[in-house]
Amino acid sequence: MSAGVPGSSTVAEAYASCEALTREAARNFSYGIRLLPAEKRGALSAVYALARRLDDLGDGDLPAEEKFAGLEKVRADVRALDPNSSDPVMVALADTARRFPIPLEAFIELADGVESDVRGATYETFDDLVGYCRLVAGTIGRLSLGIFGVNGAAGDKGAAEIADALGVALQQTNILRDVREDLLNGRTYLPSTELEKAGVILSVNAAGRLGGPEDALVDYLRDCAARADEWYTRGLALLGLLDRRSAACCGAMAGIYLRLNRRIRQDPTAVLERRLSLPGWEKAVVAARSLAGRSESRAA
Repeated sequence: MSAGVPGSSTVAEAYASCEALTREAARNFSYGIRLLPAEKRGALSAVYALARRLDDLGDGDLPAEEKFAGLEKVRADVRALDPNSSDPVMVALADTARRFPIPLEAFIELADGVESDVRGATYETFDDLVGYCRLVAGTIGRLSLGIFGVNGAAGDKGAAEIADALGVALQQTNILRDVREDLLNGRTYLPSTELEKAGVILSVNAAGRLGGPEDALVDYLRDCAARADEWYTRGLALLGLLDRRSAACCGAMAGIYLRLNRRIRQDPTAVLERRLSLPGWEKAVVAARSLAGRSESRAA
């Protein structure tokens, strides 16, 4: 990366730092990122590293005012992106932005989404929730698309809309998987009008099991997972617009979440007591299938 250019060793070290963070922290996305060629792998790792920083700010233990200040600093750093920064994530991101047409404003939107978490925002309707999903996950889809590049006739705008839809699908699964954990942390993402219509009042009993009442909740979660599946159908159309390695990366990352979504749809009780995840061997299978061009959307 930029071999022979003054300062290239610093850039290389910055990318190495981002890739190390991604391998350590991206328990699902790293299975896809590793399928990319080196240049795109480094670029997507830089995007992930900053997204992770924002996520950690939102979920950390700092007082709210310090979180707001941290989010504003990230916004300022992105707007004044400095290739000579002492921050390796910003160095790698500046180089990525030079090499790839990534929409840097998406990081500002992501920071706005994280800020809504810090403020304890709730969502009345599904459309309201989709707006939040676009901020915290659709943004990652659009940033990733800038690195993947587009083949075919969809055009940049059409492909960006599909990538955005895939991000919304992933975030819906994330919300369903973490509904118990989020409630314990004082956060509720499921739309209040839908919960009321389903006759659900979310609660965790003394044994730590999510309910409210359980039968109604299970039916509602199954319906939510079915709706998310429809967003995957829309979003996974992106694979046909990407080159083979980019499609493999995207397919692996999305495929892991799609499998989780289908597990929840089949048996919502799985998320009532614990955070659902796939074992490492199964994630590797999804990645291998994606590299072979076998989309999870066609898997049983």
